[in-house]
Amino acid sequence: MPEAPVRGRFAPSPSGRMHLGNVFSALLAWLSVRSRDGTMLLRIEDLDRERCRPEYAAQIKRDLKTLGLDWDEEQPRQSTRDEAYLEQFRTLGALVYPCYCSRSELLAASAPHAADGRAVYPGTCRDLTPEQRAQKEKAPSWRVRVPDRVIAVDDLLQGRYEENLEKACGDFIVRRADGVYAYQLAVVTDDAAGGVTEVTRGVDLLSSAPRQRYLQELLGFPQVTYCHVPLLTDASGRRLSKRDGDLDLGALLDRMTVPELLGHLAFAAGLLEKYEPATARELIPVFRLDRLKRENIKVRDYFPL
Repeated sequence: MPEAPVRGRFAPSPSGRMHLGNVFSALLAWLSVRSRDGTMLLRIEDLDRERCRPEYAAQIKRDLKTLGLDWDEEQPRQSTRDEAYLEQFRTLGALVYPCYCSRSELLAASAPHAADGRAVYPGTCRDLTPEQRAQKEKAPSWRVRVPDRVIAVDDLLQGRYEENLEKACGDFIVRRADGVYAYQLAVVTDDAAGGVTEVTRGVDLLSSAPRQRYLQELLGFPQVTYCHVPLLTDASGRRLSKRDGDLDLGALLDRMTVPELLGHLAFAAGLLEKYEPATARELIPVFRLDRLKRENIKVRDYFPL
């Protein structure tokens, strides 16, 4: 049976200029799709309306084009998708319930913590009676009930990853108290709407995969394939962020050409045995999953910065 057509996606958040780590993940996502003649989607994830700006979204599109990372289809911005998220929120039905806990209250409750630092929600509001809810004065967030069972994801690069959601995170938020739909619900809704079959992204999001798989199950969505690639870090092992202004794309392209930048990234990823400049298109033939590194990568080891 022939392999189903691959549909991948870029899903940048327009809260600032792309940095080197963003470019690294975008390059590998693009190569994974283009190496199999697949379809690439672009989705602007602007749920955080305080930090996201239209001008940043426009800059991201210009930067992707400059890098040679083109796309075939563009999905609607998340900030325009409330009706779609509401439909799926309603589909969850009795599995969602209002939660009146503040962050400070949850921390004060000394809830156990997962290995990655997430507080495990103890179910404080799960079984409140209608009378108890009526006494609450503030707007609630909404959580989805999770099962006491293991949810497993077979990641293309990191291997099998599994969590018991009840023990790892507890019931998690799908709509915030301000009415904004949470990332987990939005992303699975958008992936399903776009027919996305493969998600390639940074390994910092690996712990989100079981929650997203669980929502895919509940909502009857196809299960996407995940590939979580290593992060680029500074010398201390701290992952790069948009606060690292000297490593944003503008600053980098002031010091090197696009082929030089992509060549360094491909060398760091393990796609090239030695550094040499290359365009995105020139890297398509050398892309293979079994060449990619799994562990995080220190920028100083591969870049003349």
